Amino acid sequence: MPELPLTLYRAAWVLPACGDPIRDGAVLVGTDGLIAAVGPATAIEPPEGAVVDDLGMAALMPGLVNVHAHPELAMFRGALEDLNFRDWILRLVGAKRAALTDADFHAAARWTMVEALRSGITTLAATESSGASAAALCETGLRGVVFQEVFGPDPSQCAESMDGLREAIDCLRAFECDRVRIGISPHAPYTVSDDLFRAAGEYAVAEGLPMAVHAAESHIEHLLVQSGEGDFAPGLRARGIATPPRGRSTVEMLDRLGVLRARPLLIHCVLLDGDDIRRVADSGSAVAHCPVANARLGHGVAPYTEMRAAQVRVGLGTDSVGSNNRLDLMEEARIASILHRGRLGRSDIMPPADLLRLCTIDGAEALGMADTIGTLEPGKAADLCAVSLAAPHARPVHDPLAAVFHAARGTDVILTAVGGQVLYRDGRLMTMDPEPLDAAMTDAAARLREAMT
Repeated sequence: MPELPLTLYRAAWVLPACGDPIRDGAVLVGTDGLIAAVGPATAIEPPEGAVVDDLGMAALMPGLVNVHAHPELAMFRGALEDLNFRDWILRLVGAKRAALTDADFHAAARWTMVEALRSGITTLAATESSGASAAALCETGLRGVVFQEVFGPDPSQCAESMDGLREAIDCLRAFECDRVRIGISPHAPYTVSDDLFRAAGEYAVAEGLPMAVHAAESHIEHLLVQSGEGDFAPGLRARGIATPPRGRSTVEMLDRLGVLRARPLLIHCVLLDGDDIRRVADSGSAVAHCPVANARLGHGVAPYTEMRAAQVRVGLGTDSVGSNNRLDLMEEARIASILHRGRLGRSDIMPPADLLRLCTIDGAEALGMADTIGTLEPGKAADLCAVSLAAPHARPVHDPLAAVFHAARGTDVILTAVGGQVLYRDGRLMTMDPEPLDAAMTDAAARLREAMT
């Protein structure tokens, strides 16, 4: 990467996520893309040759960390509304197979990167079967992890599924760099056998690969694991796949199979009891909390406060736009606080300072990146997000944290930078042109509609 300009950013507020808000603050970014200084603007003189960038009435904070998304599914926005979970899954999978190509998934992944940059997301964890996000992350300059999915509910498929997974990982390693990591994702209990879970866990540990698993998401998943019954069971049996009871809960099953030894990112975790939370905490596994998607699909609200009380690492995810419709992590945080206040009947749950951490350093910790990103501190990568507080809906600003998370929106982002490189500024993308993607997405959406009618 070419040497970056030495840049001093000034803003009405700097929100470090590791200390109190700084009124009339400044962040100095070195030519190496690392943060050199953070503090009041009056205390940081521009070094000789530095570019001074005054962001005005804005809050400058760490780039947002989205710990769970499905970039390859961008064309499903609005296509799977008001369905129960089993039908939602079946329609998605059927339409993918019937109507979409690898080129569609690559266009969708790039379209998602456009959305991410425009809403201040600098790190994205992509869980997908195509692996399209690896190239998209590299090309656009974002940071992230690509979790290559593997499927196989029939135990007899295990060896074949693992061979395919190893082949896919070998191909994706070409995209690994200091910004992009490659991992694996044995999808979920209703698509992965015990044998495949065990083999994938052993592979992840042996190769040092990050792992993600959809876990404890829905009641019908819980029924399948606990009793071998529920809405998923008839379809599996029709394919000749037995559905015996597999464990007291999904987390207990994953623990027994050795999957938690890989310290996976457990996606959703809506249905956890005290024993499950203890197992997650003891294993050092992390959780991707996706409150909007979980609520829209009728799964419920995950026990976020209970997990945090047990010292579980929890980051915030949007899930796919096929279940959420938006890739707006600031909105996700706001809705999370509202849902948990309603769930617990308390008005002091998840104050704005906690929401800032949830979107930044907590997500970085969940992805194992906290040494590099997540806070505005000297020595960390200059992954930055600036949110304008000048619009009428964001003013007056009594508390900058409340203004960002309860008044501003993702569309108020005016700057997104990764490693000091500005990728989005004032409505303009610096590393890609979204125009050619528009036609590709429109065409893919049309084929989806035809396949689903």
